[in-house]
Formats: sequence, C-alpha cells, structure tokens
Amino acid sequence: MFKLWSPEAERIELSLYRDDTSGAYETLPLIQGEWGVWSQAVEGDLHGVYYDYAVWTHGVRQTTADPYAIACGCNGVRSMAADLSRTNPEGWADDCPPPAQPEQIIYELHVKDFSFDPDGGAPAPYRGKFKAFSWRDGHGNPPACMEHLKSLGVTHVQLLPIFDFGSVDERGGAEQFNWGYDPVNYNTPEGSYATDPSDGAARIRECKEMIQALHQNGLRVVMDVVYNHTYRADSWLERSAPGYYYRRNGDGSLSDGSACGNDIAAGRAMADNYIVSSVLYWAREYHIDGFRFDLMGLLTVELMNRIRAELDAAFGPGEKLMYGEPWLANGSPMEPDTHPALKNALPLLHPDVGVFCDLTRDAIKGDAFEETLPGFVNGGEGLEEDILRAAAGWREGQGDYTPRSCAQIVNYVSAHDNFTLWDKLVMCLDVTGGVPGPADLDRLRVEVLAQNKLAAFIYFTCQGRLFMQAGEEFGRTKLGEGNSFRSPPELNMLRWARAREFAGLTDYYRELIQLRKSLPGLCDKSPSAAERIANQTIHRPKVVSFQVEGGGPDGERLLIAYNASDSAFSLPLPSGRWIVRADGASAGQRRPTGGETASIPPCSGLLLLREGD
Repeated sequence: MFKLWSPEAERIELSLYRDDTSGAYETLPLIQGEWGVWSQAVEGDLHGVYYDYAVWTHGVRQTTADPYAIACGCNGVRSMAADLSRTNPEGWADDCPPPAQPEQIIYELHVKDFSFDPDGGAPAPYRGKFKAFSWRDGHGNPPACMEHLKSLGVTHVQLLPIFDFGSVDERGGAEQFNWGYDPVNYNTPEGSYATDPSDGAARIRECKEMIQALHQNGLRVVMDVVYNHTYRADSWLERSAPGYYYRRNGDGSLSDGSACGNDIAAGRAMADNYIVSSVLYWAREYHIDGFRFDLMGLLTVELMNRIRAELDAAFGPGEKLMYGEPWLANGSPMEPDTHPALKNALPLLHPDVGVFCDLTRDAIKGDAFEETLPGFVNGGEGLEEDILRAAAGWREGQGDYTPRSCAQIVNYVSAHDNFTLWDKLVMCLDVTGGVPGPADLDRLRVEVLAQNKLAAFIYFTCQGRLFMQAGEEFGRTKLGEGNSFRSPPELNMLRWARAREFAGLTDYYRELIQLRKSLPGLCDKSPSAAERIANQTIHRPKVVSFQVEGGGPDGERLLIAYNASDSAFSLPLPSGRWIVRADGASAGQRRPTGGETASIPPCSGLLLLREGD
C-alpha cells in the first residue's frame, strides 16, 4: 500500500520504475481518503521497485519522492519499495546490543573518517564505507581501525549522520567529503557509504552489517539525527504538504534558526509525528541504541519528552540514550504553548534527556571559538570555581544549566565541530609566536601532551555522562581547521600512524575509561549523586581538590585534585590510608601515598582512594 499525507492536494499520481534512472513502466492515481491521506494498493512483489509521486496543489504540479520512504536510489531522488526482511544480514534476528556497563562513554565517529586512511587496514573498496566496520580478513580478523575501537573501552559509538544527505554526490568520487548535516531522506541510509548507491537494498543491508559488527564487538550505537532542518527548503516534505513543515517569520520568509536556510516546524502535530515515527523506526529496524539531536534548541521540550516516553514504552526505561545540543544558531518562532529544548529548559525535560555542557568544555580547555583564549589546563586565569562546578555536575544551576541530576549533563572537551583538543592546546601555547603551522600542530609536544592528559583527567572525573571525539585519544589534529565540514577526507580522516606515535596517550585514555567504570561514585546518575561531592577547595590559583563520598568500588572515599599550575603542589591528606589510583602519568595504578601529603606535579591530576572505609 502506497500512502502520502498531502492535505491540500487536488490530485496525486504514483509512478513506478524498474530502476532509479529509466522511465516509468506504470502510473496510477492515488485515492483521496480521510485526514488528507491519499493511498493506492498495488499487487505483486514490489521489492526493488522504485517510485515517486506527482502532486497537484493549487494547480501546480510537483514531482516528489516519498518523505516517508524506507529505501531510495542514487542521491535519494527516487524512493524504493522494500521488503525489509530481505535486507537483513545473516543473524540479524538475533542481533542485540551488548549488556549495559556501569557507565556510558560515548565515542563520536564519522563513517568516512574511520577507515579512509589506508593505515586503518580496510580494503580499498571498503574505505570510508559501512563495510569497513564488518569486513574480516581470511583469518576472521577485523581491520586495525576496528581493533583500536574495540580495545579502547568506550561503550557507545555515536555516528555522525548516516541517513541520506544531500551534500555529497553519491555518483561522485572518493575525494568528496561532508559531515552530513544535510537531510534529504530521513529514513534511509546514506548512499555514499554503500558499495552501490543505486541499489536501495545494498545501503540498508550494509548499514545493518555495520551496526551488527559494532554490537558484536561490545559497542552500542548512537545515531546523530538532524530533525531541525533539511538540506533544502524545497524538500519532499514541502512538495507533499506545501507550507506546513517549515517555520516562517511574520513577513512570510523562512526562519533560519539553524543557519542552514530553514527550520522544521517542530511543535506542529504532523511534524512531531514524523520525527517520533522516524526515531522509532531507526530504533526498531536498525537496532539503534541512542540518539543525539543536532541543534536540539530548535526542537521542543514537549517533543523531546514524547520521544523519551515512546522509546521507554517500546524498549524499557532508559534503554535508549537521548541527548543533544541545547542551543540554536539564531532565533526561531516557536509554536504556541511549546518550549524550546535549550539548556535553561532542563527542569522541564525528562531526567533521561541529556545535553552537551559547553561550560565544562570551555572551563577546561578555553573558548571553543576564540582559538587563543585558554582554559584551566592551558593557562587560563580565575577558572577554579568553574572547574569545581563542573566536577559536581553544575548542581547549583550556574550558566543557565539547571539540571535535575547529573544524568542530564554530557561532559566533553572536543567534538567534530570547532578545533580538536590537540589543535586548541597548541594554538593557546603558541599565542605569542604567531599562528602555528602544520608542522607545529602535527608533532608530539611534551607540554601539550601534559595538558591533554589533564584535560581528559578532569572531565573523566566530573559527574555526568562522558563524550569524546574520535582520535582525541591520540592527539587528533586537523592542522588548525576549526570547521572541516567539507574539507578533504585526507584532513578529516583518522590517521592511524598517529595512533601508534601517540600510543602512550591512548593508553592513558584507556586506563581512565577502565578506572571510571570501576568507581560507582562517579558513575552515579541519580538525583542525589551531587550530594556525594564534598570539601571542594581552592588551594591556590590553578590548584583545586574535592572529595567523593562512597566513590570507590566498596564505598571508599575518593580525593581528587587538579594542578594546572607550572609548579608542584603538596596536597594535605585527611586521616586514613590513601592509595593512588591515578595521576598524570598513569590511571591504572594502585600504590600507597606514604605520608601526610601527596605531591602533585605541574599540569597533572591525582585521584586517591582511602582504604578501610
């Protein structure tokens, strides 16, 4: 049955095609039904048949693909009918996420970045594709890039947009690149990541194979979704229901809160229904384990809470992660009686809807947009109180963050946009020497390495959820490019030789990840978690400490300190026998302090556990 919601249409025709390029072999009228829904039943096996609609509205004819399509041809111009059971890889019926771990540690990854570098080990035809995740050699071994990901210890992989987007020509060459925040078909995978973009079933199957492989390697999968705008305002949604799906200003012009030319009219019934059904479709059909919402401030509190409730009802409370960006690019007119899902709306949002915390990010490493403005770890002044607030999950409600619990706070220091952590640290270090060149950004520098480790140490010991950009663990550089959304893949790709060069930094991240999972006081996401944080102290400029009640594996107290100064600090220890679990050199140790003080080297952290509690 073919259906299309087009409430103002006067006439609709369905055209059927053998492939995604040839002419129609049959054209049929759709029958108008109730509530603006048009439909037509077509008999026979239609799997692999392509189709589109001609819609007459107010006397104007427009051709449109199906905005609800679950498959499509090259560049998404024609939709495809699909028997989804015939797109399932072997064993898909038994696919399930790995068991939940004590903490959620999210690793943000772009499909093409992951395997484009030949050093990543994927065969040439699969580099930059879904297939790189599921490929095995003749001995059953995955490529080196997959081995690295599996061994790191993160629990979730957040994939930058994998739905069909419009900024890359799927018939074009491998030199093309885009992050993918340009939706065309919301419910079909991107064709440039498939081995055959003209085969609507291939992209579905290979996307499922990727998710299955990640699950088999102990990783849950989060999908980065962009429901706030479309690639062009002349979209399939607009062509099927002109004037309905987009917000407009008082003068009739399109609103542009996304800075991408249009805003989806979240808050309208059918727009919300469309988004909710899309989320549930990806969760059910593709076994997606969570959703990251781009520019969530353009969506509404009411919509986010509805999605949370529907996911909980379908899969169990909290089983699917939900978080997003609690901001927008520009103002946007909201529907009456709705609330934008901004950071100040946290008290209205479900406690299991999280938001990125830019306050933690900027306090640690400095302003994300002003490249030479430093943070706590790299020379910033007067940031001690903000660092302690970050450690406590912003429990006092500063800076518009008013969380119901630290479960709503997503801590991070780098993401796909803005400068990588490594580049930001180098830029601040070289502020007096002019703009650093590629050679300065590319090489291993001891002072930057220490700052990178301290930045990781801090956000891995803050209350809240944890998020990291792929490659941060080996000093990823984009050679100073802060907005690489369409830069060449050679600049964006993960360079796996660098992972070997920076193996010591990777080991440090790996140890922090394992340590974090072992400390219940830091993994606690309950509303009372903030009450564990005690004795927050500013010892001197750039040196702070705090304690975590019941933070250890057996309820032991933790003492955590950060020294961002250029000299060592002797930390007075409370009574008891204190064990060093992590410092600036290693997060995988267990040694006694042996005294009434503990020395913290410059630009270093210290995590102690009191035995016998």
